[in-house]
Amino acid sequence: MAGTEAATRKLTMQDIREAAERLKNWGRWGANDEIGTLNFTQPEDIVAAARLVQRGKVISLALPYDNNGPQGAKTKYPAIGRFNPVHLMLRAGTDAYSGVLDHRKIRGADDLVIMPLQCGTQWDGLGHIFYGDHMWNGYDCRTVTSFGAQKCGIEKTKEKMIGRGVLFDIPKMLGMECLPDGFGITNEMLDKAEKHFGVQVRRGDFLFVRTGQIDAMLAGHTWDGYSGGDAPGLAFETLDWLHKKQVAGIITDTWGAEVRPNNSDEANQPWHWIAIPIIGLTVGEIFCLGELAKDCAGDKRYEFMFVGPAIPITGAVGSPVNPLAIK
Repeated sequence: MAGTEAATRKLTMQDIREAAERLKNWGRWGANDEIGTLNFTQPEDIVAAARLVQRGKVISLALPYDNNGPQGAKTKYPAIGRFNPVHLMLRAGTDAYSGVLDHRKIRGADDLVIMPLQCGTQWDGLGHIFYGDHMWNGYDCRTVTSFGAQKCGIEKTKEKMIGRGVLFDIPKMLGMECLPDGFGITNEMLDKAEKHFGVQVRRGDFLFVRTGQIDAMLAGHTWDGYSGGDAPGLAFETLDWLHKKQVAGIITDTWGAEVRPNNSDEANQPWHWIAIPIIGLTVGEIFCLGELAKDCAGDKRYEFMFVGPAIPITGAVGSPVNPLAIK
């Protein structure tokens, strides 16, 4: 769908079906593939990414996992079932001090956490979104059972999500602090960002697109509307751009990566319909990109080594992560 056309009318199911046929990667890496576009990153790409490390500076892109996270505020989708992490102690220093555990002949503490795997900084796995009755690579959606994903479980990616990272700081490029809700990032803007920041997106890269939304939420001390609410994000047409560039993964600082409200009355999150089950694209959401953006502006280098593998939870369709940018 052309950018001008997308700007003047709503997406229809026909547009979505045409995109599915145009961008389908099923079988590209064989009938048994379960990791999709992560295949684009080759060993030589990781070696090249390691050469980008010049200062040894490590920047975490993770939001803390605690009860102050984005799931605790007003949301348009309370029924989705996500909540902030619940952290509990199994034994604590007070137990040790009281002597009630001295029979173990060692003093210490243990804890546990209860949390949805996509409640904070996280990866969408390839079993997360279905296109009709199918998931990535044509697998039947019923292969995701009550016991987890029998195909495309996040554990299949445990040695992936490592390579060259590229940051597009869209609000900085446009002279803004934060993109407004409903602002759709277009292919033209992505092309402009390559020139503006002096960095070309290549096969196997991990592209980080900053909108500034998470920084605005943190600065305002509120998450109201963030989880499932209106947001700046990627326009539907960017699927063609990402497919052509052969990126390994796309990462944003918003709850749902794509622009909200969605430009469709017939589908919720239509960009996701194509990105995950059709293209096989690994999507990172709720990444904190503010500190990285400041560092890139400081040294004028918008590329870095990225290390952010998923926690290998067998059969999971998403994963929390502590992603690192290394410069």
